[in-house]
Amino acid sequence: MRRWLRGVGRLGAAAMGMAPTLDRYVALAALRGYVLVASGLAALFSLLAFVEQLRLVGQGSYRVADALLYVLLTAPLRLVSVTPVALLVGSLLSLGALGRNSELIALRGLGLSERRIMGAVARLVLPVTLAVFALTQFVVPPAERWAEALRSAALAGSADAPGDHGFWAHGAHTYLHVGRFQGRAEALGIEIYAFAPDGRLLRAIEADSAAIGPGRDWVLLGVRETTVDRARLDTRRIATLDWHAFVSTGQLRMLALPLEAMPPVGLLRHVRALRREHQQGLYYELELWRRIAMPLAMVAMIMAAAPFVFAPPRSQNLGRLITVGALVGVVFTLAQQITAHLALLLGLDPAAAALAPPLVLMALAALALRRRFWG
Repeated sequence: MRRWLRGVGRLGAAAMGMAPTLDRYVALAALRGYVLVASGLAALFSLLAFVEQLRLVGQGSYRVADALLYVLLTAPLRLVSVTPVALLVGSLLSLGALGRNSELIALRGLGLSERRIMGAVARLVLPVTLAVFALTQFVVPPAERWAEALRSAALAGSADAPGDHGFWAHGAHTYLHVGRFQGRAEALGIEIYAFAPDGRLLRAIEADSAAIGPGRDWVLLGVRETTVDRARLDTRRIATLDWHAFVSTGQLRMLALPLEAMPPVGLLRHVRALRREHQQGLYYELELWRRIAMPLAMVAMIMAAAPFVFAPPRSQNLGRLITVGALVGVVFTLAQQITAHLALLLGLDPAAAALAPPLVLMALAALALRRRFWG
């Protein structure tokens, strides 16, 4: 009896010594699942984007190679956007495979609890978050600019080219619209509207292009200026007009990107600048808080996978796990979109709107885990 107890003790000690190795084994299995699913989803959505771009082939000088290059350059943004759902489905598939092979039973027999197994998976959140930050800060913005510049240049002059509505910026009762940038120091399709504090239009400027100088000094070219004096409109055409912009060139180039492609540091600075100038920036604050909430969303996805991972082996078939992961991912994405739109319509706190979906999912996952393991 004593010999048996000593053997059990040595086995337990060995298992405790192996615990870090077992944690890494589980984490690497989940990482492989995440990489596989994220790559597959990004490839699928890139294929759909390529099919969409094919309708433009033949217009201007746009060719199949241009469409393929455009899709490849915009692929990093798709990879970032599918990350939370890919982590959920990857965790389901990888840990489900361990369960079907009875490896989860062996791990628990060696002393790893369900909580520790999911904790090993949750450790992926930090490196994945850092990778997403690096992509969105250093890779996605220049890739998106390059892709849009290549497509715009190839489609220049095509009547059926996708509409380029540019972007708007506002500050100090002035609104600026830029059609697009050409090179680093020229903007095309300029519109400027200046309003009085009571909302009356005072001045409207349309310019074919603008040469962007150092600082915030612009030289507008091909200008049509309209001034409003009560009920009278005065319009004049001039070749050039000096204008001091209320935003920096860096801010404008960031605003020219799609909202989801804006670099996080630049987005944070823009939100702070809007607050300093007492301007409304709820649209940008929502996106900033959505980025901040992404690690929490990934943790919530891992928690949501746990009840299905530790289900009886007969219910861990591949089709069921994929269906569950896709369903949870779709519902979570819809919840994020609904709360974001409600925040914009009702003026809700952007932090609460961004954090609510992952917190609710975490609460539901915790409830499901409690019912499964503690009755």
